[in-house]
Amino acid sequence: MSKSPSKVVTLRSPAGIERIRRSAIPALAIALAASLAGCANRDSVTVGSIPDDYRTTHPIVIAEKNQKIDLPVGAGDRGMTGAQRDTLLGFLDGYDKSAAPSLTIAIPRGSANEVAALVAGRDFARVAYAAGVKRGRIVMTSYQSEVPEASAPVRVAFVAVRAQTDKCGRWPEDMLETSQNKHYADFGCSYQNNLAAQIANPNDLLGPRKQSDIDAENRGTVIDLYRSRGISNEFLGNSEVSY
Repeated sequence: MSKSPSKVVTLRSPAGIERIRRSAIPALAIALAASLAGCANRDSVTVGSIPDDYRTTHPIVIAEKNQKIDLPVGAGDRGMTGAQRDTLLGFLDGYDKSAAPSLTIAIPRGSANEVAALVAGRDFARVAYAAGVKRGRIVMTSYQSEVPEASAPVRVAFVAVRAQTDKCGRWPEDMLETSQNKHYADFGCSYQNNLAAQIANPNDLLGPRKQSDIDAENRGTVIDLYRSRGISNEFLGNSEVSY
């Protein structure tokens, strides 16, 4: 009976309590670190495996793209019309003369306007040559018309390097299912396509261009104007406000 109270006193002694605290603190620290490490690993795997960025799901890439236009030719036409000439010249504005890709002019065969299309195609070739396309890069070819009774267009095409992305309109699932708070599949596709279409030189996405020479005279004029804290007459003349 005398040993039982002594054991109780020993457990309640300050030294015993200190020993319990010292042994409990490392155990709690290890358990807390293990739980945090488990959460960190689980979050990194989950977040890293689910792309939720429109720049990742719809990236802008630089690749060759076939530029083409169909020019309608009537069966009774006897050569190129003014409207066809203007349309062709507008199409050739995107032709890179430095790269000089092949310009293909495809004439329909077996169509109702076969003769008129051949004459108009030769006129298209002369207009392209006058616009700066090398004669050796103009290729005259033909294709079989699907409907002999109808008039088929003359197809003009060339290959150019363009910035582009994937096609829009992909809806694999209901966009109202937002329990995971993620972007739907088509999110940002139109924006990326419009941005890619506005890029005049796709090489700008790969790196900066060489800096042009400075205009020392214009730089001095701008600096003097800035120092005087004045507003140029050109700015005032083009301003939409009068105050």
